[in-house]
Amino acid sequence: MAIISFEFSDKAYDVLEKVAEWRDVSINEFVRRAVLEKMEDTEDLMSVQEALREDDGEEPISHEELWRRLGS
Repeated sequence: MAIISFEFSDKAYDVLEKVAEWRDVSINEFVRRAVLEKMEDTEDLMSVQEALREDDGEEPISHEELWRRLGS
């Protein structure tokens, strides 16, 4: 198991401490879950973008561009 450390400003740490307490978890557990959730979200996004590129060979477009193309 790897161990990492983070540096937070005093203000950010105070907020982190309050949020973790509100969630009824330790600060360590709160940060661990947040990082793992962000990693999972990023992997999901990368998978979708890759599938879109493989589907038609074009780069994904923004939702604004989609609406523009649909004429809405």
